Amino acid sequence: MAVGAESSRFGYILDLLKRDKVTIKGIERELICPACKELFTHPLILPCQHNVCHKCVKEILFAFEDTFADGGSESSNQSSPRIKISSSSMDRIDRISRSGFGVYTGRKRNSLTPRSSLFPCPGCQRDIDLGERGINGLFRNFTLETIVERYRQAARAAIAIMCDFCKPPPQESTKSCMDCSASYCNECFKIHHPWGTVKAQHEYVGPTTNFRPKILMCPEHEMERVNMYCELCRRPVCHLCKLGGCHANHRVTTMSTAYKTLKEKLSKDIEYLISKESQVKAHITQLDLLLKETECNSERAKEEASQSFEKLSHVLEEKKSAALKAIEASKNLRLEKLQMQAEEYQGLLENNGLVGYAQEVLKETDPSFFVQTAKQLHVRIQKATESLKNFRPAAETTFEDFVVDIAKQEDILGDLAFHSNGLETPEINEEQSRVYNKALISWECPGKTDSADTYVLEYHKLNREEESATWQEIKVCSKSKVISDLDDNSSYAFRVRGYKGSICSPWSQEVILHTPPAPVFSFLFDDKCGYNSEHLLLNPGRTSVESRAGFPLLLGSERMQVGCYTTLDYIIGDTGIAKGKHFWAFHVEAYSYLVKVGVVSSSKIQKLFHNTHDVTSPRYEQDSGHDSGSEDAFFDSSQPVTLVTLGMKKFFIPMTPASPKDPASRILPLPSCLGICLDCDKGKLGFYDAGRMKCLYESKVDCSGMMYPAFALMGGAAVHLEEAVTAKYGEYHDDI
Repeated sequence: MAVGAESSRFGYILDLLKRDKVTIKGIERELICPACKELFTHPLILPCQHNVCHKCVKEILFAFEDTFADGGSESSNQSSPRIKISSSSMDRIDRISRSGFGVYTGRKRNSLTPRSSLFPCPGCQRDIDLGERGINGLFRNFTLETIVERYRQAARAAIAIMCDFCKPPPQESTKSCMDCSASYCNECFKIHHPWGTVKAQHEYVGPTTNFRPKILMCPEHEMERVNMYCELCRRPVCHLCKLGGCHANHRVTTMSTAYKTLKEKLSKDIEYLISKESQVKAHITQLDLLLKETECNSERAKEEASQSFEKLSHVLEEKKSAALKAIEASKNLRLEKLQMQAEEYQGLLENNGLVGYAQEVLKETDPSFFVQTAKQLHVRIQKATESLKNFRPAAETTFEDFVVDIAKQEDILGDLAFHSNGLETPEINEEQSRVYNKALISWECPGKTDSADTYVLEYHKLNREEESATWQEIKVCSKSKVISDLDDNSSYAFRVRGYKGSICSPWSQEVILHTPPAPVFSFLFDDKCGYNSEHLLLNPGRTSVESRAGFPLLLGSERMQVGCYTTLDYIIGDTGIAKGKHFWAFHVEAYSYLVKVGVVSSSKIQKLFHNTHDVTSPRYEQDSGHDSGSEDAFFDSSQPVTLVTLGMKKFFIPMTPASPKDPASRILPLPSCLGICLDCDKGKLGFYDAGRMKCLYESKVDCSGMMYPAFALMGGAAVHLEEAVTAKYGEYHDDI
């Protein structure tokens, strides 16, 4: 860990300094801590070969502990004014804290909580395992410290190092003692290192602030010096590490041999690099030209993009102007009609308009003249009377016909991007994607080759109350991603698009997935409490159980005459639930003949395993007087557990007073993945199609004691617990 890549880098720098090929200020970027963005102070070498200040490592670990304790609160991000932790680093700290093991309210037999020692490296953005010793197991990079000290001296030039022992005012130091780790002026050095004493033999150098030990000690065994080099781990070790430590079976070599071999390799590589100086300068010249060309091309691209958007803006302005003119014309026409109608009704008032004119006509006494005028007037009066009885405005006041529908245009503009140049649209694989304790989203490209460099995965919670959803965005370099912190009992929409540089593909078709109705409850099959190893077979991880329909069942069947019932082999989970709401899922093999699933309370576990019947026990005879209905009622009431029956690719809804009388209506197809939701607070037990998160059956259950998941198998059958979604499903890349 201490030699390897870092030694090659700084060995190269040292040789360049000795050859006067580079100034000390030219290597400043190599001397900056990626965490605090300042010169290294007591740098430590991480397992990933990056260097971080000792103080920064502790501050990041403290920030991680605060985040874990506070649940990722914003206040924990400000743990130190010195360290500059980026938002991406804090996201990784939050992700590490969320990946810790949950604490259930029940008890788990023979369980130990593992301690996480992950450290988010600010250099490579990866989560590094520091091992059991944590920060105490890291080597200090003394070579880097020496170079940083030379840089500081070159930077401050005339600023002198003062004596540590002079009375005020201190004098300028003339030498530093490597054994005392202090600087002295001539007078103080003589006082503290008198002739004839042991201190007179101390090693002293010119004034410096970089004091490193003469002997490199093992961080695992602090009293032992390192004298060997582990070729597998690429780090110095002591003889105790080789004898009984973690390097016992590793190939090691002596420190002198490793020093000689590594120095020869570094010398050859450095000589080769120096000999290619002209080639490097040519590449630098080429890069300078590329920088200028990039600037010119970007300006040209900006201008073209601006012109494209100006064209769109011009089209929109024309459409806007036409729409406003159409609305204005319709408004004027409607106002004219309504105004005319208002004037007509104004004439129906007394002494006004038509009514006033009719009143004057009635004053005519000559019949001939009256009839001549009244005939036409009467027609007008009749029309006015009819319009008064059936009043209807001459024009509509609403402009619903002039509402512009821009929904499709908004979607098109939302997808507006640079030309894809053949970049294929990714498709979310619904068979490989699933939601359990976390969401695993996988996608693929229809073509044979993947032309996209990166992907953007977006998701949002479906909420009927919200009209417009806010998409959450995640950048991914692989073709799958694990998403945490989704709400329980919710539906989420997912979509993905590919990117190649600044070019992107269209969005994939949205896929809707449903989260479990409650937090996922983790457990294993219990191989101790009531486990029958003769009839049941557990896999090594205790996540799958299979019933063996072997010779004991065949031998017992020789005594079967009229009828019998065979033994149900029970097995329970190793973790109990005391309160709260929990969900777990499992798969039942298609060939399974009979499987019962549900829960059992701690008070009934003994009854469960001691209430089994032998294969030769007689059932009721055909002439016993018990019909099938009474037998079922008696059998159900005597069960010490709450279970439902599965088998032959069917899900059987239990017989209850509220269930349908027709047996066929109580038989459902068996889902590929079945889930159980236990709500201890409400005393309810639900059975779900875990693929669609749809409840198939729900019943009440007594949760007065500790509740355990229970399973029963008979004949050929197998049950597999659903595997939790972990980070291994989504490969984590740090290029983004």
